[in-house]
Formats: sequence, structure tokens, C-alpha cells
Amino acid sequence: MHGLAAAELSRWLATPPGRYLLDWEQRFIDAAVVDLFGFHALQLGLPQLQGLRANRMPQRWLALEHLPDPSAGSPGSAPVIPTDDRLAGRAIDPQAAPGHPPLHPLNTQPEPRAVNAAPPQAAVYCEFDALPFPSSSLDLVVLPHTLELAADPHRCLREVERVLRPEGRVVILGLNPASLWAVRQNLARVNGRLLGRAPTLYLPEEGEYIGYWRLRDWLRLLSFEVAHARFGCYRPPLLSEVWLERWQWLERPGSKWWTVLGALYGVVAVKRVHGMRLVGLARSKTRGAKAAPAVAMHQSSHRRPPHGRT
Repeated sequence: MHGLAAAELSRWLATPPGRYLLDWEQRFIDAAVVDLFGFHALQLGLPQLQGLRANRMPQRWLALEHLPDPSAGSPGSAPVIPTDDRLAGRAIDPQAAPGHPPLHPLNTQPEPRAVNAAPPQAAVYCEFDALPFPSSSLDLVVLPHTLELAADPHRCLREVERVLRPEGRVVILGLNPASLWAVRQNLARVNGRLLGRAPTLYLPEEGEYIGYWRLRDWLRLLSFEVAHARFGCYRPPLLSEVWLERWQWLERPGSKWWTVLGALYGVVAVKRVHGMRLVGLARSKTRGAKAAPAVAMHQSSHRRPPHGRT
């Protein structure tokens, strides 16, 4: 994930349309993960969204790709994690001070709380296309706009498939390139090129918008099965919170009549692994010729004369 793109997305989420989008995503993901059971859950990026707050797995991570600036010194910021610990695959508690025993390394996301509360701290910093987790070790992975901000979304999704156990779940959130929000973004870029100046974009400058059907093809190639999908945010691309509230009535007809034109989508997919079935021992098609059994004949030394002869 590019640091500048992630910072720009964080700033945009503080705007009225960003808060509108984040509220919908929080409701969707709370409903998607509340009944998922297991032991290990991971969220990759976007700490503004508490993707695991409604989940009851005992071990939960929030992973970020970029270390915080140590010179900032802001209160509550996570400390810099040494590279060797990060690559060793161990979850690190950012609240553990030197000389004190660390807390449980995975219980870093708090219980459900207000959406506008301060984002939780990260448990581990790593590259999203090279996760420090063993294969088939996680039960749930949440990707909130992670693929859009990734330098190589294919590789990132393959890495998620690697760390998920069979029947594990992945929850993906993304902006819809077929929505009015994306159309306004593209028109701003075209106008900027025609006028020879920097465009005034509505959405943050992200790497690539991945369409819903395109994402389904990627998931199918990696043996994922889409269990649930939903589109949302049907209000026009407006900057004012007052005007966004005035267009609230579009949510109900939009979700019914033009479903696939929502500003964003959420997908829940299951990792399927086809098992092997033992059908029996393989038999050789060519069999060796059996040797004929030897016939033992016993001949008596005293022959009996023919009948009628003495």
C-alpha cells in the first residue's frame, strides 16, 4: 500500500462523504463478521474502520503496512517495531513497554464502541503481499480497500489465500467503478487534462478501482466461493453533509432498483479446498504369466497283466 495514498484516504474519510461511506462499511462489516467463529482474525489496513469489533474470536490483529513516524511523538502512537521481530512472524503488542511482560499479542482490537472513537493501534507492521503468518493459520481476513491501495492486488489476494485455512472467510470492501461517484472522479480527471491543471477530485487518488465482477473472477481463480455480496451508498456524489442528508431517500429505491450502481460494495468469500478420496490400490494392467503346475505321476514297478491273461 502506498503511504501517500493511504494518508490521502485517511484525510478523505474525515469529510462528509467519507464519513457517510465509513458508516455504511461499519454496519456492513459488523453484520458480516458477527457470526464467524474461529481463533485468529486479521484486518489489513484502514484503522479508521474497526472491522473486527463485532467478531468474537479470541485473537485479533490489526496490521498496517507503514511504520509511524518516530519523530512525530504523538500520544497514543504505536512504537517502532524492529525489523527482525516483524519478519519473525510474531505478533507484537504495541502497548508493551520495555522491561514489562507483553500482554496477549493478539487482543489488540477493542470490544464494540462508537465508530467515531479513536482508531485502535496496530498489532503488527508488515508487507501485505508477504504476511508473517504460516500457511492455513487464519480464520478471517478483512480487506477494507486494501486491494485498491495495493501495488499488486493479485499478489496481495494470493497471500491472503495462503494464510487462510480451508473454509476460512475473507471480507473485501471496495469502491464501485460503475457508480456515480466513480463517474464524477473520471470526469474531473478529464477536465483537468483538458484545462491543463490539477483536477479537483471527489474521491481520493487511489491506485485502481476493482469492479465487482472482476473481483469475483479473481476469487474464483483462487478457489474462493462468494457467500454474500452487497452494494451500498446510493446518494449522489456531494460534498456537503446537508445535501447528503437531503438525498437520504435514495437509499431504499437504490438498493431495490439499481443495486449494482452503489458507490461501494462488500463481499464475503469462503476458501474452498477440494479434498482427495482414496478409491483403492492401483492394480497393474499387465500380469505376469503363471507357471503351469507340475504334475507328479507315480508309476508302479509291477504292472498288472491285461484282462484274460495270466
